[in-house]
Amino acid sequence: MKKEQREKLIFSLLTLTAALVVIPTLLMIGYIIFRGIGTINWEFLSAMPRKGMREGGIFPAIVGTVSLVLGTMIVALPLGVGSAIYLTEYAKQGFLTRTIRLAILNLAGVPSVVYGLFGLGLFVLFLGFGSSILAGALTLACLVLPIVITASEEALKSVDFSYRQASLALGATKWQTIRHVVLPHAAPGIVTGAILAIGRAAGETAPILLTVAAFFLPRLPQSIFDQVMALPYHLYIISTQVPGMPESIKYGTALVLLGIVSIFFAIATAIRIRFKMANR
Repeated sequence: MKKEQREKLIFSLLTLTAALVVIPTLLMIGYIIFRGIGTINWEFLSAMPRKGMREGGIFPAIVGTVSLVLGTMIVALPLGVGSAIYLTEYAKQGFLTRTIRLAILNLAGVPSVVYGLFGLGLFVLFLGFGSSILAGALTLACLVLPIVITASEEALKSVDFSYRQASLALGATKWQTIRHVVLPHAAPGIVTGAILAIGRAAGETAPILLTVAAFFLPRLPQSIFDQVMALPYHLYIISTQVPGMPESIKYGTALVLLGIVSIFFAIATAIRIRFKMANR
């Protein structure tokens, strides 16, 4: 087989592989939009649920989901980026550091229900936070922390070492070099990690089921120590536990959750592009 033919074959195989990933995703999103778009109206988005969630809207679940995602990122992003900075810039590279990195990778593969049980035992019972936004956000932060650390560490490693040498040669301290040189160049990769973390946090059901979510709560939270409804758990309940629930409401709820995640993605992507343009 000639070189040109091998190149075309490899290109065709890679294109087919990408299509096998992208096409089912687009079909799934299109199907959810097709089945759920008719349910979306102002009352559905802004009203409180009534009559056991058969009437009214899902506004408390929307507020609860946004609160949990924001709380998760407020906790996970500083801790994750700080841990990545320490492992990359300050820690001595040896057996202990390699063990820590291996442990972080293993934590990324732990089932979410295990994090839920951990959050139930530590935050809800031991620390006495109860079933609350705070307990749920801290549990989700533990869940996404390995993602943030791994992505941030790879972003920091991708910054050319000559930038660090030039900054130190000009008399800057190590922290000044990290803050003003390394972090701005690593910011797009760090934001990419945040995007992945947002998607994971917004779609989890098991952790919030054990730490924060309420079955039916037609009111808004007053503090971080209140329970909330959340869209993933709400979708699970109306799909499996409420007989006779119209299919359009199920798909409409899924579409709203998809829309919230897309909005967070869009904001994070805009921030990423801004950092990338600033670096240029």
